[in-house]
Order: sequence, then C-alpha cells, then structure tokens
Amino acid sequence: MCAAVSPRQRILSLWFPELSTDRIERREAGRSWRSRGADVPPRAVTRKVKGAERLAGLNAPARALGLARDEPLADARARILKLVTEPCDEAADAALLAALADWCDRYTPLVAIDGSDGLFLDITGCAHLFAGPQDNAGEASLLADCRARLTAQGFAVSAAIADTPGLASAVARFGSGGKDGNVAAIVPPAQGGDWLKPLPLAALRIGNETVAMLERVGLKRIEDIVGRPRAPLAARFGTLPIRRLDQALGIEGEPISPRLATPALIAERRFFEPVSREEDVRSVIAALAGHLAEALERRGEGGRAFELALFRVDGAVSRVVVGTSRPLRAPRRVLGLFAEKLASLRDELDVGYGFDLIRLGVLEAQREDATQIDLQGADALESDLADLIDRLGARLGLARIARFLPCDRHLPETRQALVPAATVRNDALVWQAEATSGEPPTRPLRLINPPEPVEAVAMVPEGPPLRFRWRKSLYEVAASEGPERIAPPWWSAEYGPGQPDLTRDYFRVEDGAGRRFWLYREGLYEFETHSPRWYLQGLSG
Repeated sequence: MCAAVSPRQRILSLWFPELSTDRIERREAGRSWRSRGADVPPRAVTRKVKGAERLAGLNAPARALGLARDEPLADARARILKLVTEPCDEAADAALLAALADWCDRYTPLVAIDGSDGLFLDITGCAHLFAGPQDNAGEASLLADCRARLTAQGFAVSAAIADTPGLASAVARFGSGGKDGNVAAIVPPAQGGDWLKPLPLAALRIGNETVAMLERVGLKRIEDIVGRPRAPLAARFGTLPIRRLDQALGIEGEPISPRLATPALIAERRFFEPVSREEDVRSVIAALAGHLAEALERRGEGGRAFELALFRVDGAVSRVVVGTSRPLRAPRRVLGLFAEKLASLRDELDVGYGFDLIRLGVLEAQREDATQIDLQGADALESDLADLIDRLGARLGLARIARFLPCDRHLPETRQALVPAATVRNDALVWQAEATSGEPPTRPLRLINPPEPVEAVAMVPEGPPLRFRWRKSLYEVAASEGPERIAPPWWSAEYGPGQPDLTRDYFRVEDGAGRRFWLYREGLYEFETHSPRWYLQGLSG
C-alpha cells in the first residue's frame, strides 16, 4: 500500500519509557546519573486502580527482575523485597515533559506533546542543518545529537524518524528494543509499510480494549489487517483501527499541534563553549537583531513582539518576550528592550553553566512603510515617545503603561479611557478642538469619578446654585454659567442597568476666592423627580 503523504514531511517521535522514574533519579542522583553509570535500585511508581495499588512505571533494573506495568504492588513486593516505590505524580511528569518539549525547540519550533510520555517534532526542512560529512540528509546526525543530549540529562529515550506521526510513534515505541527505550531508527521515505507490518496492533494507538478484541480473533500484528476487507473490520471493531492505519501509512493526514506559536522569523547562534556573561549575551542579541532587521526590511515589516530563547547546557530553557508600541526593526532599539528586560529579571534568570544556544525570534510583525523625515522634528519626538513606552514596557510590562484614549461617548466620565499605550495609534488621539486651539476648555481636564454629592441651595428649582457644601466646607457662588443639559444615553445599546437614567444640568461656578467648580443637578424638577440631587464632578484651574 503506497503512501500519499509527500516524502518531504519528516516527523521525529521521542518516547520516554522511564519518564516517571527518571524524574526521581534526577532528583536524587543528579541530572547526569545515567551518563556516569550511577548504580540505582529497582524503582517503581504506583497508581491506585479500582482501590488497589498497581505499578504505573518501572526503571530498567525493575524490569530486569521481571516486573511489568499494571502488576499489583502487593505481588511485586512479595517477589522483590528491595523494590523502591513512590506514588505517581502526574502533574510533575507533565511539567517535566513540557520542559523537554521546550528543550526540543532547539531542533525545530514545531514540537507537540504525544500522550503522557512522548513528543512529536516536525523536522521537515530542519535536519540538513545538522548534516555531517557522512550524513547528507542530516537526519542521522540530528537523531544522534538529540539522543546523546537527552541521555546526558538522565533520560531513557527511544526515537524514530518517519514520514508520518503515526509511523514514527509506532516504530519508536514498538520497534526493535522499543520496550527498553533503545530504538534509534530512521524509516526511509515511502517505505513505511515494510516497517509497520511486523509491529503489534498496539502500535496503532487504538486502545487496549480494541487490541484485546482483535487478538481474540487471531489478529495480532498490523500485517494481519492490512489488505483485509475494511467493511467487516469497521463493523465489528469500529473505524479507529482503519483510520489509524491510514494515518500511519500517510493515506489520511494527521496534523500535530505545536505547543508554542511559530515565530515569523528566527535567528540563532550555537556555541561550542557555553556563554554566561551578560555582556556576551547582549552582543549576541545585537548580532541576531541585525540579521532579523535585514529579513524584516526585505519583507517591508517591523516586529511588534520579539522572543529571546536561552538554552542552558543542562537542558533548562528561559524565554523572554518583549513587545513594542509600533513596528520596529532597528537592532539598537531591540537590544535596548532586551537589556531593560534582562535587567529586571537579573535575580530570576539562572545562568547555570551557561547557554549553548541563543535564539531571537519575531513572534508578530506588521507592515512598516517608509516615511519621509519631518524637518520640524515631529518624527523624532514621536520616535522618542515610542522608545520610552517600549523601554518602560520591557521593564514593567506593556500592559502597565497606559495613556488616555478619547472615546466617542455621551457622558463626561466616559469620554476617555485608560488603555495600554502600545495599542494606541497616534492618529486616534484626536481630542476636542478647544483643547488644541489655545482657548480655555469649557470642561475640567480632570474629573472626579465617581462624582461626589454636595448640598446646594438654588433660587429656583432649575436655577444655578447660590451656595453649596462640599466635604464639610461651605462655598458662596459669585458667578455661574449654564446650564449645559446632557440627557441619559437612551439611544445607546450599552444603556441599561447601572447606567444613569436622569437628565443632568451642568453649571460652571466660581466662588469669592476665585475657585472654579463643575457641578450638575440630576433630574428634571417635576418631570423626572421632585427632589433633584447635586453633584460635584470636576475642578477647574
């Protein structure tokens, strides 16, 4: 049966058969325990199944003594007195697998989780970067490098490269030596059928119950169902075995879902000797930003979000993300943003034994058209403001740097809003004409929100106030102007519960000492209420 998937697609499957026990050994004997041949006891992790403790994970010494997964813990202890056990910690295992996925990002940005103990890496177009003199395709060198580094970090790993995720996972988990995590296989393009047929049906990821049903009728290997009539198989055992077979052979597609968003552009540098000094890291960032600037310029774009990935020698990965208020590609400014961010993270960022890979990526890019220089210096002022916003955002977070945005709303307290400064375009900052024409504003620049109630006395119910008491102080009105009537926004879709429902009459008043206030009376006398209330909403200069 031929595969329909393009041979250009190549998937690397990594299976960690001892993930749970490796986590414990790394904690107790150090991360390099496996590479230095440390002597470890037979160990198992247990899980309660239907009220009974069973073995959920085993290390190699425990398997060598004849123990198997799902075996009752009581039986295992009766046979192996020196067995060391620990309850299963699924959250810790999941966190460790996620950390491994972050580390595998050094090979490809397309890394997905495969169950609770495996990873998928889409290495299409990446393997040639690792090609050696005897490995033109680079897949063998990439596979050897990956397994060697993971073993040095204390993990047992089984790996296979194939055209599809299903085929790669089947070979990695059930190929020669797969039970012990010793597989290191490369399936040549378009030869998946020959590798897949000898494997057990469990390699198709169809579940233990379906495998047991197929084995009861004498179907034990994948070659037993290849070529058989599909309708009877689907009617008796469901469509899952057929679909998984087609996915493994490439007849049906099986996309993987990467954990992290793929950067639009990437520049990286690998080191034979790890770097650890902050000055060296900054110089590398500047060089990588220069490479990205050239690529962004060719595309006519600028970056809006940049990510710095620092791969530590011991496998830990640190990621630092900065955003910008407008499209950016100048290497000096990109370096400045990361310098601010790294300075704020100096106590949290653990350099360890140094970084052997530093990567800079553009997570988001926008169109940046060339503009003519403004000889009056307006462009320089705008650039300086954007630079200030970016630097403050890199240290404090862009969401914490806000500016006022004018809103086309009816009520005074809703005519502006505080929004993240990086999200506001300058052409959106259009305020009232009187605020930019040099004329004194008719409304206060700063409002009291919420308005504070006052006690006011007026000559007539709808007239201006003669005196009012605010915060226990009495003010005599010497001059007043108004009213400016503002009705509730009954026409707005936002009008409803919690919104003001009475008409407001605003007055600008001045007391004998020259202090100016902005008050309003809420409610039309005898039309909306019999006892209008007064509020102070702003102070004028």
